[in-house]
Amino acid sequence: MSEALTIDVPFMLGMMRLREREELHKPEAMADWIEARLDQGLYWFDHADIYGDRQGETLFGNALRARPALAQRVHIVTKGGIVTPARDTSRHGVKHYDSSPEYLSQSIDESLKRLGVERLDHFLLHRPDPLMDTEATGEALDRAIASGKVAAVGVSNFFPEQWRRLQACMSNTLASHQLQLSLAHPEPLFDGLFDAVLADGLNPLAWSPLGGGTVFEDVLGQSLERLAADYDASSSGLALAWLRALPGHPVPVIGTLRESRIDELLAGASLTLDRPTWFALLEEARGERVA
Repeated sequence: MSEALTIDVPFMLGMMRLREREELHKPEAMADWIEARLDQGLYWFDHADIYGDRQGETLFGNALRARPALAQRVHIVTKGGIVTPARDTSRHGVKHYDSSPEYLSQSIDESLKRLGVERLDHFLLHRPDPLMDTEATGEALDRAIASGKVAAVGVSNFFPEQWRRLQACMSNTLASHQLQLSLAHPEPLFDGLFDAVLADGLNPLAWSPLGGGTVFEDVLGQSLERLAADYDASSSGLALAWLRALPGHPVPVIGTLRESRIDELLAGASLTLDRPTWFALLEEARGERVA
């Protein structure tokens, strides 16, 4: 059975925008950036093979190869299963999902090679595939764990019955679910998705935890700014504290690579909200009173 590592960090560092940061394209510069984050206690990094059309994993791996000692200190999540139009070899050139054993096995091997590590701490199926053969896919994921290539597997953007069908075909336990969750997108708290994640023992990882910046807009943004002053915190720190207050303590996956922004978010990592403040923010986010 797989033994997933505990993700005990205030947030995970998302690598989706790495290709856009040209100053980090040099391996030594990226290695310096990674080492600085590790020294801050931030050692979980979130990737996907489609980020930057594989360039995110490649740039990160180049840095680890330039400074091999870092590979022993980082913990990596990566995702696979999405085929972009440019990568579709059929005549359609269409974005689609591929959860076939052959595709996933190749995806894992190629991510390991690009990242320059011997094992992925978490491998997630990026999107649910309507054509998934759950028995074949489950066996492929179990084999990846048995081979030592992957420590644990999970899912992203799945509905409960989708991951439960997969889980029923696996001997290893699904470890994590990466879902969209924030003050800007609190729906999973009310449609049963978040409760299902917790009930099934999946670690919740929250992507877009600041709603791509939309939490700072309009009435919600004004409320965050006002309440942040009361807590001597930043608006973003308050928004992440709201998220971490939930049962299961969802781990936010932040998208910024800016050092000053990371420092700001880290400064608010110990912030705790009282219940009235939490619900006041929920009211502003939903635009309606608590029933």
